[in-house]
Amino acid sequence: MAKAAITIVTWNSMKHLPETLASVFAQTHEDRTVLIVDNASSDGTIGFVRERYPQAVILRNSKNLGFARAHNQGITYARTHLAVPGEELYVMVTNPDLILDPGYLETLIRALESRLDAGSAGGKLLRAFIKGEGELREPVLSGTFDSTGMRLARSRRTVERGAGEHDDGSVFGRTEEVFGVTGAAALYRLRALQDVAYRDEYFDEDFFAYKEDVDLAWRLRLRGWEALYVPAARAYHYRTAYGADRSSFRETVRNRRHRSGLVRRLSYRNHLLMLLKNEHLINLLLHLPLILWYELRKLVYLAVFEPRTLVAWGELFRLLPRMIAKRRLAMARAEVDARSIRRWFG
Repeated sequence: MAKAAITIVTWNSMKHLPETLASVFAQTHEDRTVLIVDNASSDGTIGFVRERYPQAVILRNSKNLGFARAHNQGITYARTHLAVPGEELYVMVTNPDLILDPGYLETLIRALESRLDAGSAGGKLLRAFIKGEGELREPVLSGTFDSTGMRLARSRRTVERGAGEHDDGSVFGRTEEVFGVTGAAALYRLRALQDVAYRDEYFDEDFFAYKEDVDLAWRLRLRGWEALYVPAARAYHYRTAYGADRSSFRETVRNRRHRSGLVRRLSYRNHLLMLLKNEHLINLLLHLPLILWYELRKLVYLAVFEPRTLVAWGELFRLLPRMIAKRRLAMARAEVDARSIRRWFG
């Protein structure tokens, strides 16, 4: 039986963590190790895990190191403590606000075992909501898509495929290749992660949080690793800010208002860092009018309504030397050409 590690990064995550862990420990795939990487929670997360799930491995940080670095700690632990030479090890990156169907992990492992060219796989994520409060609080598992994999427009706007649409069984019903899978509930082949790592970074730690999964998906693509959407694996995701796959620019702006200033800044900055690191020059030139139009509208909006978000440009220039070094490595390792990447922009 294939060995798997499930890494969950927590930061004051008790709102949904009990449901998440209950579904994680109910997985039908038995050869698994659950790793909790805690970013200095103060809401009783560690005490809850130790009491209810003593079999879980806990890595505790003294401060919030961010989503990317914390997951890297979990992946490194899995590589050094769980990997067996000559045997495949799978790592599932999981948010602490998910409810997984019991067969989620097993189904994704079977998909990757049947496709040795695939480095990652993700299932059908549907949206979950909370109804009521206190003793009347109960989860609502909806039939609305949260993600069926990543989609990149020619403007380089990144969205979750199908987000906001109703799952009536007529779409997204078959296993297929996608640009990448969302980091909320993604299964990675450890060999693929090691293949695209920058030193000991799998997720880019300079991103801290947000868009780090898109960046990783792009780097895996550059190395020739495929990504699979597997609808037979199903999970439900509580998400604080919802957006639709085919939303207009105005709707996108409206959704930003539900996010904190930190989230807006990191999302904006990391989108630019991702392009800097991974974009082929020829693809940039071919789609430049669409990219410039999209970025110009964002810039004007930010200048008028979110001027504080523009401090992201100072952070971008500070990180520029590191991003250039990471870009050089990614492009030197690239196994696919610009045309092969370009077919995913549409």
